[in-house]
Amino acid sequence: MSDYPAAFDQMLAAWNEADPRKVRGHLEQALAPNVRFVDPSIDVTGIDGFEANVHEVHGRLPGAVYSRTSGVDAHHGIYRYAWAIHRDGELVLPGFDVVEADVSGRVARVLGFFGPLPAKEG
Repeated sequence: MSDYPAAFDQMLAAWNEADPRKVRGHLEQALAPNVRFVDPSIDVTGIDGFEANVHEVHGRLPGAVYSRTSGVDAHHGIYRYAWAIHRDGELVLPGFDVVEADVSGRVARVLGFFGPLPAKEG
């Protein structure tokens, strides 16, 4: 499915924003006020926590490019897609997100996973 809320593009724009003063503007358009962002490295609630995480990751990976690497699949207001972080043309980290949107189409929850799915055991 290729139909997804415009907020997803604004959230991605925040990750790719080179000007730290502009990150918040993207996030305010994209996120519900009590957004929850969870991945293996963090669990925060609210736009302030999300923004702090973006700035911290930018500090660790200056010049990185964040992109969706798949289409967006959806049902019942829940979406999933693959993403990747590249820097200097090299893959830094692949992963995927499961995202819940609120009734206004803003991002209410992001559950992020790093790397590919593990191989089936046995």
